[in-house]
This record gives sequence, C-alpha cells and structure tokens, in this order.
Amino acid sequence: MRPPGRLPHRRRWLPRARTDVDVRTALGVVGALLAWFALAFVPPAAVALAAGEPPWPFLVTGSAVALTGLALKRLTGPRPPLGVREGFLVVVAVWLLAPAFGAVPFLLGDVPQLDRPADAWFEAMSGFTATGATVVGDLDALGPDMLFWRQFSHWLGGAGIIVLALAVLPRLRIGGRELLRSELPGPVEIETLGETVRGTARRLWKVYLAVTAAGVLALAALGWAGLDRRMGLFDAFSYATSAVSLGGFAPHDDSARGLAPVTQWVLCGLMAVAGVNLLRLYRLAVLRQVRAAARDEELKLYAVLLVVGSGVVTAELWAAGDAGGAGAMRHGAFQAVSVMTTTGFATVDWAAWGTAATLTLLALMFAGACAGSASGSVKVVRHLVIFRFARRELEQAVHPDAVLPVRVSGRVIGGQVLRSVLLYALLYLLVLAVGTFGLALDAGADAGGAGVFTTLGAAAACLGNVGPAFGELGPAGSYAPLGGASKVILGALMLLGRIEIVPLAVLLRRGYWRA
Repeated sequence: MRPPGRLPHRRRWLPRARTDVDVRTALGVVGALLAWFALAFVPPAAVALAAGEPPWPFLVTGSAVALTGLALKRLTGPRPPLGVREGFLVVVAVWLLAPAFGAVPFLLGDVPQLDRPADAWFEAMSGFTATGATVVGDLDALGPDMLFWRQFSHWLGGAGIIVLALAVLPRLRIGGRELLRSELPGPVEIETLGETVRGTARRLWKVYLAVTAAGVLALAALGWAGLDRRMGLFDAFSYATSAVSLGGFAPHDDSARGLAPVTQWVLCGLMAVAGVNLLRLYRLAVLRQVRAAARDEELKLYAVLLVVGSGVVTAELWAAGDAGGAGAMRHGAFQAVSVMTTTGFATVDWAAWGTAATLTLLALMFAGACAGSASGSVKVVRHLVIFRFARRELEQAVHPDAVLPVRVSGRVIGGQVLRSVLLYALLYLLVLAVGTFGLALDAGADAGGAGVFTTLGAAAACLGNVGPAFGELGPAGSYAPLGGASKVILGALMLLGRIEIVPLAVLLRRGYWRA
C-alpha cells in the first residue's frame, strides 16, 4: 500500500531521435532529381532533328527517366526533410543512375564502338564524371547528336547534377547543404552567398554558365576571325564545355592537337580559370573581393603549382629534345595545366615523352585543382592541409608543450577537418592500390602491351578523373583494348573519384543502415 499523498510512479518515455536512414525520403529526392534530369535529353534530341538523325533514342530514354522519377516520387509520397544520412544515399544513387541512363542512347542508337553495354556504360560514366577517358577510337563515325550528347554529359557532370537540382528544388532544405558539400568537395566551409542553399546553388550555376558562355564566344571568335579555320560553332561549344567542366572529351580524334596555337593558349587559360573555386570566382567577378583572393592560400598555391609544373615540363622537353622554342613552352604549359586540372586535353601524345616528363605529369595527376571546382583528384587545399599538419607535428616533436594550430588562409583547421583530410588521403591511396591490383589481375589489362606503369597510370587517371593515361591508353589511343572487367573497374574508379570515395564508403558500413 502506497504512503498517503504519494502519487503513483509513471514511467515516461521521451521521444527518441531518429538515427536510422530514411530510405523512402532518399528515394523521393532521387525521384525528384531524375524528373529534372529527364530534361537533359531534350537538347540532344533537337540536335538529332537538326542533323537529320532519328531523335527517338533520346526521347525514349528521357521518357523512361521521367517516368522512373515520377514513380519514385509518387511511391514515396510526402516525406520529412532530407537528413545527413539520406544525403549520402542520394549522392551515390544519382551518380549511379545518371551514367546508367546516359548509356541508353548509345545502345538504342546502335552507335559504332558503343554497341556493347560495358562500352556504352564506360563512355557515359566518363562523361558524367567529367573524366574524359574514351573507348571510341574513331569519333568521325559518330553522328552530331551522339557527339553532342558526349559533350553535354561532360557539361552536366562538371556542374554537378545535384547542384543543378538544388537551384530548383527547395524541398532539400537543410539536407541540401549536405548535397552541396558533396558537389563542392574539400576541407572548406561552405559559406552561403545567399540566405539559403538554393540561393547559393543558383549563384554557382550562374558562374558556371557565364564561364561557359565566355569560353564558347572566345573560341568561336577565333574561328570567325580566321585565326583557326577549324573552329566552328559546334567545335567551340564542344571544346568550351569540356574545358569548363574539366572533362576532356573532344569532337575529334586528335583532341587539341589539330587546333591552332592561339586556340591552344585560349584553352589553356580557360582550363586554368575553371580550376578555381566557383565561390571564389563569384566573389572576384561580382563582389570584387580582390583582397580576399590575395589572402586565399589555396588559390596562391594552385597558381604556383601551375607555373612551376609548366616550367618543369617545358624544361624537360627542351632537355630531352622532344620540343624546342615556343613549341616546348606551349606544349609544356598546356599539358601541365590540362593534367593538373584533370581535364585531359592533349596537344601532343605525352605517352611518347621521356621518363622525366612522364613522371612529372603522373605527379600532377595527384595534385588536382581547387576545391569547389569541377576538378577531380586530391585537390590543392588537401595537400596544403597535409603539409601544414606534418609541419606542426614535426615542430611539436621538438616542443611538445607548444600549442600550434593548423591554419589555412588565416583560419584554424579543426581536428575533425584534419581527420577527414587524412582519411581521404589514405582512402585515395588504398582505392588506387586496389584498382591497380584489380587491373593487373584482369587479363584484359595486358591488351595492347600495357605494363605495370601503364596499369598504374590508368588507375590514377580514372580515379583522378583525368582521362588519358600512358602507353596505349594515352592521348593517341583509347581504352577500347581493355577487357570488360577492366572497364568496369575503371568506371568504378571514375565514380569514386567524382563522389570523393567517402559517400560510398559510408554506405558500405553496417552501422549506416542501423539505428
């Protein structure tokens, strides 16, 4: 019997915060993104009609994408806002589905050299990840519609399909910040330029459009002025979209080798500008924040690496006798900028260069451009953080009690960011090693005389989203000689390089799917 006046004890259950992944919410967002992605098949269909080609491969694919997206939205219904966990799932799902759907027009159109699923998927994955590796050995055999689709996939992938969707899908709300971080990778804070992520994405999209339009006009003007008679409007669009997206697809088999020297210099400058952080470009062009740009250590190191890399390659070409005079300077600068920004254009077949120049290009593949650009690879800011961290650890070995924060551009880099940078660097090397070993195990990796260095170069070029590698897989060749398993491995490396490994690694953990 209870003492008088004492109320009975009632066990009260507090609502527990939701910690498991909401798959239905993620699928609903994926469906919304696919519904917008379906519009991407309209421009190539219009090009097909104008060129007298059948547009139905693009119309059928676009309709299938739209129906899939609308079905996912209807099946999931109204859901809560997107969270962090769901953001990882959306990023991986979209970057898996976009190349899969993007390969369908190649198959439906019975495109020569792309009539096998593995080849079509490889080409589409290379396009949307802005890698530039190709299995097509004869681009003249492709119609204007398919050439346009290759270039357009580059442009969309460079901007980021999810960034495009953020500008028009307010449903993402806070979760949109997680997606924006995936599209503007690197250990930098996403400082919104507007009050919402949607406003930030719109501004980034405007910068991307402005740089693309400037590139098309600059290249087309060279053709109109008679400085490069090969540069028509279609070629200007193709080369500009590849340069701005840092992709590397070209409408001709010789990449940039057949272009006039002045055109090659313009492309070189366009690639260098496209490698700058889009947020920094906006602040420079619109907000006129010149002093802030001068204090940006990543931007300064990026410029220094471009200049030093160009000078080293030029000197090595002179010393080896591969080129001389103004030609050596032009080829050295172009290839250093192209490889470091992970574009992959080529004015010469660098696979035929000497050992010193080849190793320099291999080293530049691991540099990358600025975080917040369409570049692949490790990114300059991560190298900067790792160097500052290593210097701090060496100093603390001598002065254990000293408090030495790691700073970049005057800002203290927190412990969590340091751990994420080191984790990514380790994962990058691990994935590179596993990918190289997988290629070596596949019998198709030895096709065309590919050796150990060529295999390592192929894995590094695809993981870094560079494109052309060395040997038979260099700028003068293609990835067509490889076997199906090797193409799948390289396509997976492209995907991992584009999403920066971590989102897929998170999904593969059991803890991600548990509460």
